[in-house]
Amino acid sequence: MNDVISGLEGELRSNGISVESLDTSGETVELVYLTAFPDVSVNHQEMGRALNTFIDALEADEWEPKRVEATVLRHDDDVQGTWYAEPEWFRAYVGYDISGEEFSERVIDTLAEDEP
Repeated sequence: MNDVISGLEGELRSNGISVESLDTSGETVELVYLTAFPDVSVNHQEMGRALNTFIDALEADEWEPKRVEATVLRHDDDVQGTWYAEPEWFRAYVGYDISGEEFSERVIDTLAEDEP
């Protein structure tokens, strides 16, 4: 039995993202991860590490951009917040049409946080 986690999930985990589930089979990537920062607000650096994983995969021609929808958990079913990134934002960023700052601002603007 091979317990090696590879692909996007393996890359997310190697970037410090505690993946609870990852579904890349549909029109949208559905990512659920357990935060290492179970505070009131979603940690922006952790979001950035997740996004950079997708950017790196795109730049290496290992992933075709699609909408990424993330749910951030404090623990089990305690949702800290949600965020998403559109496929055209990934393309614009790797194509140097938008800056890293603009890409980050677009994603942060989608952030919806739940009250504890």
